[in-house]
Amino acid sequence: MARVNVRINDDLKDEANKLFNDLGFDMTTAVTIFLSQSVREQRLPFQPSKEPIESVIARKQALNGT
Repeated sequence: MARVNVRINDDLKDEANKLFNDLGFDMTTAVTIFLSQSVREQRLPFQPSKEPIESVIARKQALNGT
């Protein structure tokens, strides 16, 4: 079995861990699901966009009520 090391922002890691735990997964399982789906479908399992970061932040804040 291979090991993958990824450098990410601490806050992103914490938020992702909380989400995955709420879904019943750990980080390893979530990443494995992402990679498996990518390989199976031969594409990213989402549509990348050039949406400005300000729009992403505003949408996230609106969804969170902050």
